[in-house]
Amino acid sequence: MMPDAPLFPVRATALAGEIDQLFWTAVGIAGFFSVLIALLLFYFGMRYRRRHPDEVGSSTEHGSKATTALEIGWSVIPLGILIFLFAWGLRIYFDVARPPSDAAEFFVVGKQWMWKVQHPEGRREINELHVPLGRPIKLTMTSEDVIHSFFVPAFRIKQDVLPGRYTTLWFKADRAGSYHLFCAEFCGAEHSRMIGRVVVMEPHDYQSWLAGGPSGPSVVSSGAELFVDRACHTCHRPDSAARAPNLEGLVGRSVRLQDGRTIIADDAYVRESILLPQAKIVAGYQPIMPTFTGQLDEENLIQLISYIKGLGASGTGRGAGSPAPAAAQAGAPQGGMR
Repeated sequence: MMPDAPLFPVRATALAGEIDQLFWTAVGIAGFFSVLIALLLFYFGMRYRRRHPDEVGSSTEHGSKATTALEIGWSVIPLGILIFLFAWGLRIYFDVARPPSDAAEFFVVGKQWMWKVQHPEGRREINELHVPLGRPIKLTMTSEDVIHSFFVPAFRIKQDVLPGRYTTLWFKADRAGSYHLFCAEFCGAEHSRMIGRVVVMEPHDYQSWLAGGPSGPSVVSSGAELFVDRACHTCHRPDSAARAPNLEGLVGRSVRLQDGRTIIADDAYVRESILLPQAKIVAGYQPIMPTFTGQLDEENLIQLISYIKGLGASGTGRGAGSPAPAAAQAGAPQGGMR
């Protein structure tokens, strides 16, 4: 449906086509009924106009079969159309909100006035995001300062990026090319400069691009280094010497707190536990962990959370009490997560 119309951005994902179809269907239905009502108003205005000063209109009997059928019709038909559009939009919403299980997770941090992106392999970018064609991409996003909004018109995706919270977005590009990236939330004096691009590449070109540029440690590896550097492993141990909860397999499971509540440990819970460790104390442990507010930036937090999510998973991460790399052990401070 007009994929290359000059007034509209190109469609670079399959989901963009579905969103366009819903949009144009809603516009078409609204336009049809707008024209119909306007024509009926004109017709009835002409048909039942007052033709001379002495003419008095006749009343219509209320409750007749014709009147009842008309009232039911103009109530049920719009209701049916709205339910149809709602159900269609709800299905698309669930498709947008639930990333596939095999999606590659990229990390995005908004900051006045730039987008900072880290690939799972460790490559970093500013105001650019290179992705392979045909692969589902999940974006885990947060902000270092104010509210931003990640908007790629060609993908028909937009998601607010909030300070202190994680939001997610996903897409699967099916058309190679370079596409505009905007911040769609006014975020300060230089808001108009917070632009970038998403570059969709053939898989082999993407691998060549990854190999051809500077690449640091992966997100999980960076998190492992931080975990040791902050001496978290000295308290979060899987053995009897532990002074803090064992973090293996933490994310996704239930956690019982001292106040009797039970919560599900997710990314937000881990983040809060690092920055505000006294907010939710796990049952059976003392509130001895220091706060890391002001000591870790959002990128550091993402790295730590990614590492903790991998603890206990098959083939990923390292046990919380396992030996750390020698380079990370050297000079590790004696503070940490307790």
